[in-house]
Amino acid sequence: MTHTFEQWCGDLEDLLARNQQRLTPQRRVIAEVLFGQDGHVNVDELHQLVRAKDGSVGYATVYRTLKLLEDHDLVHTNTFVDGTARYEIAAHDDEHHDHLVCKDCGHITEFENHDIERLQEEVATKLGFELVDHAMVLYGRCGRDPCPHRDARTKRRRG
Repeated sequence: MTHTFEQWCGDLEDLLARNQQRLTPQRRVIAEVLFGQDGHVNVDELHQLVRAKDGSVGYATVYRTLKLLEDHDLVHTNTFVDGTARYEIAAHDDEHHDHLVCKDCGHITEFENHDIERLQEEVATKLGFELVDHAMVLYGRCGRDPCPHRDARTKRRRG
């Protein structure tokens, strides 16, 4: 079941209250913008999106809010091709998902595969390992037609 923004924001408010903090208007707009993203954003991208909605929100506030959300498992962080941390809401779906990343254009495709998940569990068990978390990222070429960077790659090969 997909969580609504209000459910996810309620989790955030509960977390903040337990830590004697509150959901400030700036934190709420950051949370709202992040929750509305359909994909993975880095701090710079999120800051630009938040500033378009509320020009008073500074970069440091966005960064600290993301760190708070990450520390309490309300967002997941991945570092893909470009080397920058990218954030996604942890509650967008209840299923674990993995990622395919285009090495040329950075396009990220999420996927779920129960057979892969089962095999990972089997391997861990066979090796006497208690699997508590994992992340799988597969890198390749996206096959989008046209891939935004495919032409540049083809010209480099010819030249």
